[in-house]
Amino acid sequence: MQVRKAVIPAAGLGSRFLPATKAQPKEMLPIVDKPTLQYIVEEAVASGIEEVLVIIGRNKNSIQDHFDKSVELELELESKGKTELLEMVRDISNMVQIQYIRQKEPKGLGHAVLCAKSFIGDEPFAVLLGDDIVYSEKPCLMQMIEVYNEYKTTILGVQEVSKEEVSKYGIVSGKAIEDRVYKVKGLVEKPKASEAPSRVAILGRYILSPAIFGILENTRPGVNGEIQLTDALKELANVEAMYAYAFEGRRYDVGDKQGFLEATVEYALRKPELKDEFLSYLKKTIAGC
Repeated sequence: MQVRKAVIPAAGLGSRFLPATKAQPKEMLPIVDKPTLQYIVEEAVASGIEEVLVIIGRNKNSIQDHFDKSVELELELESKGKTELLEMVRDISNMVQIQYIRQKEPKGLGHAVLCAKSFIGDEPFAVLLGDDIVYSEKPCLMQMIEVYNEYKTTILGVQEVSKEEVSKYGIVSGKAIEDRVYKVKGLVEKPKASEAPSRVAILGRYILSPAIFGILENTRPGVNGEIQLTDALKELANVEAMYAYAFEGRRYDVGDKQGFLEATVEYALRKPELKDEFLSYLKKTIAGC
């Protein structure tokens, strides 16, 4: 069965970016000139995804507004002959079929994924976290779908992180079976560096078997009283084969201020119309520090 649907959890409060996120969803903070969430939706669409479900919370209406049709804006751009901007705005609302469901309580990533059960039904699906952007020649999710098409089971998107960072992530215990592919034996959620089974970290991209829903329904709250997706994945690995794929690309944790700033600078430098002047500014700034 093909991977046709994707879930994007975007219900977090964004407390690390207060006060900017007091009334603005963190997923709508722009990386140069495009909201974070749009980069993620574009990755899904470029990977062949046909339907997207965004899990939202309170005060997230601007997400729906951004991907909806904006009649007034389109008429204004058309009347002023701004054809390129008009096409860009229309492309956003026509990009893909997007649905929304509200996670009424902040019960964790596992609970957010469980909210998608009726949307997914009985088919494999992708999960792309709203805090993670991946810049790569071939879309990250497309890489993972190609691996899924070979193994036909759950695939975790991973990369190796430094020893100092393992305590931030779910860490994979497993064996490399081919280039960039690991057979998963177990998972540890945010271990101490001294207790981590590896430095292979799960980084915001998953292709999941629908069997995960039955497990999530019976998963007890874990760290911070939340239903942890990693806990459910541990159980899933006991009943189904599970693999991890070390995807190619530059991954940014834009839910973190440092990651957000790195993404902003590097995406700006990739834009031909900005690169030279912005690079000159950066050099002068660094020289003056």
